[in-house]
Amino acid sequence: MEMPEFKPPRPGEVEIELPATFDAGVYFIGRIRTPWTSTSDCPKSSRLRSDVVARIEIFPPFTAGLKDLGLFSHAVALYWLDRSRRDLIEQLPSHLTTPRGVFALRSPVRPNPIGIAAVEVVDVDGTGLSVRNIDCIDGTPLIDLKPYFASLDSVPDATRP
Repeated sequence: MEMPEFKPPRPGEVEIELPATFDAGVYFIGRIRTPWTSTSDCPKSSRLRSDVVARIEIFPPFTAGLKDLGLFSHAVALYWLDRSRRDLIEQLPSHLTTPRGVFALRSPVRPNPIGIAAVEVVDVDGTGLSVRNIDCIDGTPLIDLKPYFASLDSVPDATRP
């Protein structure tokens, strides 16, 4: 897939030169099918379009890993934002007045563009699952699925600026 052309950095944003080599390999275990074909029509938060049911297709030989996932109401999906820029280390989101470091943002623009969503499991079958609450472009590669456990995955007293 050819990478899209990126807009120039906004004032205050900082670009870095990425390392020439990678440290690890990742297997894409599937693809996520959504109605959104570009970043401009994709919601900025999965909660903004909870009415949309997306399809997560699992590739063979990983389909056996779906066993018992349907017992859970929610799952955590990890996906590779393959059309995201990776070289901005400080960004100026449109809702802020000063730049922030990439690790203080939920932006898809990051050195390792990994998306994460706590999805509602609508249905599971032999080749994939239908979910709500995911915000990615159609065809986004899936890295992993895990069952969601409120006792482990939620921090009710977490704070943010």
